[in-house]
Amino acid sequence: MIRKAKMEDVPKIQKLINGFAAEGKMLPVALGQLYENLRDFWVYEEKDRACLPARVIACCRLHITWKDLGEIRSLAVAEKKQHQGIGALLLKRALKEAKKLNLKKIFALTYAPSFFEKYGFFRISKTRLPHKIWSECLNCPKFPKCDEIALMKEL
Repeated sequence: MIRKAKMEDVPKIQKLINGFAAEGKMLPVALGQLYENLRDFWVYEEKDRACLPARVIACCRLHITWKDLGEIRSLAVAEKKQHQGIGALLLKRALKEAKKLNLKKIFALTYAPSFFEKYGFFRISKTRLPHKIWSECLNCPKFPKCDEIALMKEL
């Protein structure tokens, strides 16, 4: 089930994202960043059994960058749950909200470009992105040698 993230999800979201970051598949995220941006997140949760609490197994964030531009960030699905369409469901939810907000374009910086390309994103040069987005990059351990691939989708 997809739902908006709640405060109690933050440690689970961080564990999910930073697990991939430790493998070099995503960039790490601090707890403070997650709490500050919690309203941007959706999570996918599932129950194993009726008596156990639901587990957060995936997350995705839609970040508004400018009046007509948004970014898909922190799209992560637990490894054992990948290739089941969960990432696609989260991406579609984020894109649906982007359309409701009248955003015209959505971009992603990723190490998994083929996933996004399946949903209509196309590769672009990072120089096509507004300078405003690079302000957060100053704190990135990979700055200034960013090796993520930039993709864009027009809505």
